[in-house]
Amino acid sequence: MERKLAGCKPERVFYYFEELCRIPHGSGNTGAASDYCAAFAREHGLRVIQDEVGNVIIFKPASAGYESAPPVILQGHLDMVAEQTPGSAHDFLKDGLDLFVEDGWIGARDTTLGGDDGIAIAYALAILESDTLPHPALECVFTVEEETGMDGAQALDPSVLSARRMINLDSEDEGIVLASCAGGLRENCMLPVERAPWEGIRFHLEVTGLKGGHSGAEIHTDRGNAVLLMGRLLYEISREVPFVINEMKGGLKDNAIPRLCTAELLVEEGGQARLLEIAAAVEREFKGEYEVQDPEVKVLCENRGWAQANAVTPTGTTRILFFLNNCPNGVQAMSHHIEGLVETSLNLGVMELLTDAFTAHVSIRSSVRSRKYALCRKLEFLCELLGGEAESTSEYPEWAFRSESPLRNVLCETYRELTGKEMQVQAIHAGLECGLFDDKMPGMDMVSIGPDMRDIHTTAERLSAASVERTWELLCEVLKRLR
Repeated sequence: MERKLAGCKPERVFYYFEELCRIPHGSGNTGAASDYCAAFAREHGLRVIQDEVGNVIIFKPASAGYESAPPVILQGHLDMVAEQTPGSAHDFLKDGLDLFVEDGWIGARDTTLGGDDGIAIAYALAILESDTLPHPALECVFTVEEETGMDGAQALDPSVLSARRMINLDSEDEGIVLASCAGGLRENCMLPVERAPWEGIRFHLEVTGLKGGHSGAEIHTDRGNAVLLMGRLLYEISREVPFVINEMKGGLKDNAIPRLCTAELLVEEGGQARLLEIAAAVEREFKGEYEVQDPEVKVLCENRGWAQANAVTPTGTTRILFFLNNCPNGVQAMSHHIEGLVETSLNLGVMELLTDAFTAHVSIRSSVRSRKYALCRKLEFLCELLGGEAESTSEYPEWAFRSESPLRNVLCETYRELTGKEMQVQAIHAGLECGLFDDKMPGMDMVSIGPDMRDIHTTAERLSAASVERTWELLCEVLKRLR
């Protein structure tokens, strides 16, 4: 079987990365990837625990001379964000990824790559396989469902782990060590809707052409949110052209900024021409406002002729538009402790109009717990005012910065000696599983590192092959020094 990454170094890291890319492992579909890792452990004579939710923990004894060194956890997650380009025939439930290498960057045609966090698993498997790399006893923890709420880490039994030093491999910038992260949760909003028989001119609308991106890593860029832009578009239309909503859907993941939103309206006879004019005017406004961050934004509007449907009533349509035009979104507060760090934000990531309900799933993040809960209450208040409700799920804690970290000191010293540069110590607004490990296992000394990746959670995701190699050298040297 042809190996697309055969020329990439280190060979065994990319071997295992490509093996994982052959296995469908989008969030909610990680069973085969979990089984692969468990089978790997058994084939190599290593102790393994595979729990009920699919988390895998592989234990490897210390190398000769490292028997008295405290053990170390290597940690990453098995699931990936499964997004694809419009019109792609890729089936994430059964198809492997179509990898390519271009100008030193690895990508996947028409889909996300899953470098976040497949490269962590590949690093760990290559280390576990090796009989020459020196290291303390290793506990390699591969979690599931990180991208949809960190449910795997939530379910993990920490009593099976003895290490109190952990290297998380879920970062995307070489030369940066993360030492703190935001906490977060998902707020699930629901408004009940009533439908009634309706007829009119059927219009299909799309807000598309947006970059999207990770709602933690890119929220500060002010990229367009397709769902909220659709809400604004529909409100502008409603001011002059009466309509009701029949269908509406946007976004794929609560932690990804929506790139596409669609709606189907039933419009009163005589309003067609004005609707098209308003849509064109709003598109010009969007292009002006997002000229830098989302220059390809488009509003598509198609007249599909006379139709009858059981559509949302005018009152329900107004409630939906009110929610979309008043739902808070984006950066809410910047950190006063770390310059340039987003402290609090939220992202309306998934919206869908069902038969009897309008639903919106919002990812809330903050490094200040009280502000996280304040945003929950704001959304609950908004929903209650509109006759609906909101519920919080998938909460994960923040990872507080520790001024003293021997592991971080070793990492920074090693990086300096290998590169002649200083490693940057930073915090991140996105959530990391480190917060859950810190909460479950007090006294943990943790760092988070990784190779250069770009545009994660989008179909433009890329992984730097050269950076993977340099990060591998750093990781191996750090383990060697943890004697």
